[in-house]
Amino acid sequence: MTGACLLAGRAAALIPAAGSGTRLGRGPKAFVEVAGRSLLARSVAALAPLVDEVLVALPEGQDLPPGVPARAITGGATRQESVRRLLRATSAEVVLVHDAARPFLPSRVVHALLEAIPETGAATAALPVADTLVRGEAGRWGGLVPREGLWAVQTPQGFRRELLLRAHEAAHAGGFGATDDAGLVAWLGGEVVLVPGDARLFKVTTPGDLALAHAVASLWDAGGDDA
Repeated sequence: MTGACLLAGRAAALIPAAGSGTRLGRGPKAFVEVAGRSLLARSVAALAPLVDEVLVALPEGQDLPPGVPARAITGGATRQESVRRLLRATSAEVVLVHDAARPFLPSRVVHALLEAIPETGAATAALPVADTLVRGEAGRWGGLVPREGLWAVQTPQGFRRELLLRAHEAAHAGGFGATDDAGLVAWLGGEVVLVPGDARLFKVTTPGDLALAHAVASLWDAGGDDA
């Protein structure tokens, strides 16, 4: 383990992978294969050398495939509940929460997150928005949205475990939901550092994303982080 040495204490990677993958239409999305390897296996392989342990939340009754170096627990009905269960299942001081559906994770992003976490206790990979943004109204152009200062959030997201667990417990008690874990920390009043992500860290959500992943995989598998 080389990444967690940048911080005092142990580091764990948490992967909530209990979703049904309805938009992709291939069953549990984490187990969809790209060039012979599942999205989950690719994500675990990218994280395992950089942390002390990898924990995965799976659908009830689902087991990890052979050879995936991780520990599995049963996930919840939502991503947020799965992460809360993962947080309770580890004693690591630092956690990285990563979506299995982002299989192409450069190690430099993980190192940058581990270096950034001590500043505020929370950091996320993100990219400045490059596309023109507009509001859509009934399928029509509804006006430009200025993109200056806007970032597209990715994963991994890194945290001091006690901070993220506190945010999750407060959100659970208050019935608050967020689309990611950094959003929960911000809701609690915490500051989140933005770390440069990577265009290859796109999320496989639709059939078009899956087709792109197959194209990227051939280069990634040939060169890894240097592809």
